[in-house]
Amino acid sequence: MNKPIVKPDKMGSYLEKDVVFLLRDISNFKIERKSEEREKLIQSGTHYSEMLPVEYQPTKEYLSLFHDTLDQYSKRVAIAVGVVAEQIKERNGLEHLVLVSLARAGTPIGILIKRYLAFKYKVEIPHYSISIIRGRGFDETAIDYIFDQHAEAKIQFVDGWTGKGAITKELEKSCKAYTEKHGKKLDPSLSVLADPGHCVSIYGTRDDFLIPSACLNSTVSGLVSRTVLNHDIMDENDFHGAKYYKELEDADVSNLYVDTLASEFEVVQNEVMEKLEELGNEDTTPSWKGMKSVERIQELFGIRNINFIKPGVGETTRVLLRRVPWKILINPEHANDLTHILMLAKERNVPIEEWKDMSYSCCGIIKEL
Repeated sequence: MNKPIVKPDKMGSYLEKDVVFLLRDISNFKIERKSEEREKLIQSGTHYSEMLPVEYQPTKEYLSLFHDTLDQYSKRVAIAVGVVAEQIKERNGLEHLVLVSLARAGTPIGILIKRYLAFKYKVEIPHYSISIIRGRGFDETAIDYIFDQHAEAKIQFVDGWTGKGAITKELEKSCKAYTEKHGKKLDPSLSVLADPGHCVSIYGTRDDFLIPSACLNSTVSGLVSRTVLNHDIMDENDFHGAKYYKELEDADVSNLYVDTLASEFEVVQNEVMEKLEELGNEDTTPSWKGMKSVERIQELFGIRNINFIKPGVGETTRVLLRRVPWKILINPEHANDLTHILMLAKERNVPIEEWKDMSYSCCGIIKEL
């Protein structure tokens, strides 16, 4: 007998026509931990997905930096969105396409790709956001739900950027396990706006540049927390969980963010086509060049656990917002792109060191406690 399909909770501040979160709302549970306490628990074996960091509330200066960054990068991000959307269309066609973004960094990117395809090809592609957790895989209940709604779905996974490529590998493992278990063929290819790790073949750019949504937490991600998998408070066969921070509505810039970027699509059409032509002449095969940089850093700084090294602008921002950083490595050639990193590091008294020998513009290193 087929198990009954469970329904997700309605959550998030995005329009439902932009995205449906396939998550269980666990807002009633108190599982936040302060950075230091959370770091100690993670380093002593508790899985990071069993608790949440306290949401960082940005200062006025930092928030105005987000708006400046959005002005400065909106065109560049819009071009990358167009480039990825066109590759997805080319690869899958549009007929049974379903966009599945990886919560939460992938969610605004999935919305933008959906909106680009609506703008350019006048189609409304279904878009869901699901949880994937390092070491635990993606949410199979969410994938079951998608196939229940769209029997012939051609799923295209979407994320914001790559770091070391841990999620790329996790996705491949999850897709293989799901196919073996259910006989449903899943394409594990991940599409991202920026691939500084050189670990995917569908990308907008391999430059490690700042995607402005990396600057903030839930207030640019539909007021949804990181995803959680904690069986002390959740049922085994249910969706993965997340919190919906309704109390942060006044600070929410999620819709402003996607609206601002989507308004650039018309303007950047020529650049999108030029970039696609360039990509046509490039070898887009993953070389995992980023991982080689990370291994060098691990060796030269004597870092015991490779998971303490978080390369790239997006990951370094996360280290500063919700982990306990030891130091930040910065490639001086890209310092102009790193104003928000320098501001956060100063705010938290984190030492900065110049480091050119990497394929990233910066790298965050977590403190061993």
